[in-house]
Amino acid sequence: MKIGLFCNYENYHQNARRAIFEQVALVRQAESLNFAEAWVSEHHFSEINISSSMLLLMAHLAGVTSTIRLGTAAVLLPFHNPIRVAEDIATLDNLCNGRLLFGVAKGGPFPQQNKHFGISMGESRARMLEGIALIHKLLYENEVSFHGQHYQCDRLTVYPKPLQQQIPVYIASGDDSSIEFAAQNSFSLMGGPPFALERLKKTLSQYRDINPSGADNFVLARFFFVGQTNADAITEAMPFIRQFSQKMKANSAVVMQNSSNGHKAFDRSNICFDKDYLIENSVIGDPITCRDKIKKFHDELNLGTLALKPTSFDMQKNIESLQRYNQEVRNYV
Repeated sequence: MKIGLFCNYENYHQNARRAIFEQVALVRQAESLNFAEAWVSEHHFSEINISSSMLLLMAHLAGVTSTIRLGTAAVLLPFHNPIRVAEDIATLDNLCNGRLLFGVAKGGPFPQQNKHFGISMGESRARMLEGIALIHKLLYENEVSFHGQHYQCDRLTVYPKPLQQQIPVYIASGDDSSIEFAAQNSFSLMGGPPFALERLKKTLSQYRDINPSGADNFVLARFFFVGQTNADAITEAMPFIRQFSQKMKANSAVVMQNSSNGHKAFDRSNICFDKDYLIENSVIGDPITCRDKIKKFHDELNLGTLALKPTSFDMQKNIESLQRYNQEVRNYV
């Protein structure tokens, strides 16, 4: 199991430049601690999460790091032209000297994104799957012709080509059609911090029924803080957990209200945003508690990567948490 950093570029202090460069400092700290990967999220129209230009942020990370692999977690494909994404991804792979990992998602539950990009939530998944199919052809083939429902091209070749012979692809979705698509193409899967262990086990079981050898690179993101005691860790993480819970519950209420396609209810066997649930399903606690939680996730899911999302609003405390992980947790899991 590899350990990664999950990067949301949160603007806790209403200072965008500070937020950007504090996240850069955390990635460089993670690299110095021999973390294997750093995963950057994409969010739009949020005063807290300011990683709307994710690939630009990652191009900067490519220039200030040298060993840590850089992953998109994830490109929200329905909101982008896949031809342009293919060009950007290939260029970025060259900039980071072949360290790129390519995750994609449909976006949600954030109704504002669909509204302002003019993409209905009902067609987001189809656009994502069609988009990654086209991108994968454009990255490695010449004279590509593609005639999909949403995207078309005729005898198109994009330049440059990636440095890697095959950039690893990850799909962030637990939908049946997405799991089947990923398994058939030997793409890997990603799971977010609020996803229940029960749901993730079912997702991986579905994948492995189709492709027994392709799910070993599963990436699980989890909220994270290692404190000296459980009480210290929970106290430090709770402002973030509370903020996240409130935001996601509000978004989810809008999704459910406007859903006309049988959207699954949010519950503790699927995905949940209650504060106690989020704490329980995170890597938050004293070193022994964090060791036990990591072991459980790895044993139950056979993880490829555990991507840790620091949860303190204080940069220095997040650095101390990463250092404490390296000193008191890492060698025991």
